[in-house]
Amino acid sequence: MAVEFGRRVFLKSGSASALLVTTGSDASPYSGVAVMRMKEVHTDVAIIGGGLGGCSAALAAARQGMRVILTEETDWLGGQMTSQAVPSDEHPWIEMVGNRSFLEFRSRIRDSYRRNFPLTAQAKADPLLNPGLGGVSPICCEPRIALAALEELLAPYRSNGQVRVLLEYKPVGVDVDGDLVRAVTLEDRRESGKVTLTAGVFLDATETGELLPLAGVEHVTGAESQKETGEPHAPSEADPQNMQAVTWCFPMEYCHGEDHTIDRPERYDFWHDFVPNLKPPWTGRLLARKDTHPVTLEPRENPFDPIREGKNEIHGFWRYRRIRYAGHYQEGFPGNDVTLVNWPMNDYFIGNIFGGTEEENRKHLDGAKQLSLSLLYWLQTEAPREDGGTGWPGLKMRPDMVGTEDGLAKHPYIRESRRIKATFTVLEQHVGTEARMAETGASRDDVKCASFDDSVGLGSYRIDLHPSTGGDNYIDISSLPFEIPLGALIPVRVKNLLAACKNIGVTHITNGCYRLHPVEWNIGEAAGLLAAWVLRKKQAIHEVREKEAILRDFQKHLKDEGIQIRWPRFTPR
Repeated sequence: MAVEFGRRVFLKSGSASALLVTTGSDASPYSGVAVMRMKEVHTDVAIIGGGLGGCSAALAAARQGMRVILTEETDWLGGQMTSQAVPSDEHPWIEMVGNRSFLEFRSRIRDSYRRNFPLTAQAKADPLLNPGLGGVSPICCEPRIALAALEELLAPYRSNGQVRVLLEYKPVGVDVDGDLVRAVTLEDRRESGKVTLTAGVFLDATETGELLPLAGVEHVTGAESQKETGEPHAPSEADPQNMQAVTWCFPMEYCHGEDHTIDRPERYDFWHDFVPNLKPPWTGRLLARKDTHPVTLEPRENPFDPIREGKNEIHGFWRYRRIRYAGHYQEGFPGNDVTLVNWPMNDYFIGNIFGGTEEENRKHLDGAKQLSLSLLYWLQTEAPREDGGTGWPGLKMRPDMVGTEDGLAKHPYIRESRRIKATFTVLEQHVGTEARMAETGASRDDVKCASFDDSVGLGSYRIDLHPSTGGDNYIDISSLPFEIPLGALIPVRVKNLLAACKNIGVTHITNGCYRLHPVEWNIGEAAGLLAAWVLRKKQAIHEVREKEAILRDFQKHLKDEGIQIRWPRFTPR
């Protein structure tokens, strides 16, 4: 029900009233056009950033009856799995352990293929259908299919008006009153207009923690020192500018006998001859089939043959992140394999894309694009083949799969964000296998991750840091299946803002295992449920963690919502 007083419209929304301040009497809270006519919009929960964490947070809060506004810088929801185009990086137990909602998301992806694609009977009957048969995940899929699954999940709440999505809106300002965030102002990147959101709780689910500097929220970037954290793999000196590489990914197929060679990229000569200056040293030039093994740091040579790998005869870079496997489709249905290029050769680590001046940020964004285009051109023209020839001119970009004109993803793949100074910070000593053994004296067979009293979810992945802008080569070490502590989502000071993706209280080191797709989803869902919980019960966010009775009630609520907070016993990765 809406009651209008001049230009103010009060919306009754369950436990809270929503205030819309409009510039015209015809503005409807359910109209997409209405947003353009509004100066200020009030909602229960404002989620800035529409990646996996933002989407899962929106779904969680909406399930609790909250009204939600979800904003996204690009024109696709889904972040690293859609606009960044990266298939989900997952742990070996993903089909057995995880949030009910994430398993539902994966199920909808598979169902979309079964409903809409002419699969073979064998592929359609496979309960664990892997659409691309890629090696990094049992569900390597096309970005558009992941986007469609997210839209399906959100559809009921968008239909009833609980969730409103503002695409291509970027945060540009935050109004703060002491320890409270009062409002976030966003710029419409299409129309050059602005909208200001007020809310009971704000979630920062942006890819790079954009709200943190705007709101003056205490945060860190880059690498902490070993003196600060005691982490065995932390550097001796802190370096706020030392961050993991970003990668501008792109899909490509192979069309045998055709020539799809792109124009020579502007910076090709630079990237052709570029030798990374890393410690320990890289193996020769970046554009090569040789690189550094992430774990041993020894030189290795990687297979690449789209013909043989398409027949599953060998396993190399083509199959590594393959997102479409032609063998899944009925005979006579056209189409080739498609792989997603997120490889060591297009990791960009000679500068950061945020935190500098606008000119510096743009320079490195353009540099990351030029590197990826140069890699493609090198593959098409100079890459050595096993038959003694050079180049695969049949390699063809697939811009239709990522919704762009240039064939690159809509957004670079971000591995490391600004991170809140949290009420609890996860260290290598909590989750790293060797560090945990040293900390506890346990054997490798018996060692377990630290058990967090305030756990709100689970994750698992190796501590996997790609080459960094500070000159580090890979840091890739074993970690234990871990828990997500509630304290890592809560800033030390600000009372109504939560971290909802990889901007939580982790370090440069532990970000390496807390940044992956399922973990981000779990973080976002916990943040969304916490936001709804405190609004409904009129409790302070910090109280939920500090008061044991409230914490136990909240954890029970998480379990009722299908969130596991304790691991079964598994072997370290």
